[in-house]
Amino acid sequence: MINASYKKYILNFKQASGTSRGILKTKETWFLILDQNGKTGIGECGVFRGLSADDKPDYEDKLKWTCQNIHLGLDDLLHELIEYPSIQFGLEMALKSLESQDGFELFSSKFTQDQDSIAINGLIWMGSEVFMKQQIEDKLKAGFSCIKMKIGAIDFQSEVDLLKSIRKDFSAKDIELRVDANGAFSPSEALEKLKILSDLELHSIEQPIKQGQIEDMTRLCEQTPLPIALDEELIGVFHVTDKEKLLQTIKPQYIILKPSLVGGFKGSDEWISIAENQNIGWWITSALESNIGLNAIAQYTYQKQSPLPQGLGTGGLFINNFDSPLQVINGALKYNNSLNWSFNI
Repeated sequence: MINASYKKYILNFKQASGTSRGILKTKETWFLILDQNGKTGIGECGVFRGLSADDKPDYEDKLKWTCQNIHLGLDDLLHELIEYPSIQFGLEMALKSLESQDGFELFSSKFTQDQDSIAINGLIWMGSEVFMKQQIEDKLKAGFSCIKMKIGAIDFQSEVDLLKSIRKDFSAKDIELRVDANGAFSPSEALEKLKILSDLELHSIEQPIKQGQIEDMTRLCEQTPLPIALDEELIGVFHVTDKEKLLQTIKPQYIILKPSLVGGFKGSDEWISIAENQNIGWWITSALESNIGLNAIAQYTYQKQSPLPQGLGTGGLFINNFDSPLQVINGALKYNNSLNWSFNI
């Protein structure tokens, strides 16, 4: 018999981090803890307040229900939790953790054996021009060959100038540049801004306009001179038929998968399968989870063998994260087996 419990945990940012949704200083997360025959499994339910589809008043009640009904088994629980993607993911993670030898190696691979790494993008947070420029210099010094810059916080021309300053020193062959607008552009101005950005040989832009504007996004993906990646647009789309319809309608160039927001391994697998059937590219990113969630996402991502840099570099953002073997070295995420886990809440 499996005993299940849960616990809330507040992650504190080392430095307040700017997004188009405001400044983040803390991040709430929940841990699902399973015990069976002296073994423990840990899963992270990384609800993202203000963004997750499952940011609902009954979130904790649903966690309690999951613990009380753990005997139902994974398939039935995932079905019942379809509108709670972060709990689905925490449950998948906790059960895999319970089955594993050490509780942390969920998918055995060359990555977990410290024989290979995952290329990731260096993330530039929103802020003043000086602050953003400093971050860019730091990422380049740290060996990143792919940089993702959040835009939409300062005026557009300043952001373009920042991107131009990178391109002056580094060609598209040297540095891949991605931008994430988090829906900051209005539909009427978006195409014009995409034309300006496309002159800078960017890899792609994430979510140029707010989610839910299907006709506008469809038109934009059809006319864009710059590849568009859907991100927030995927949140709250739970059923396979709806996922197929969304991608068939909008026809984006890429989709971005955050397992905590799209239903974990199973939800991500569905999106990947549909995207590949429609010749749509994809990559995976974390969504401000602790190292517990990041570990699961990284191991799952490695299995997929995507050739693109992934968005898995958020483990160093928090002062009270858990010690783990995950390290970012030369723009890649590694699993250093000489380092130990410490999970203590």
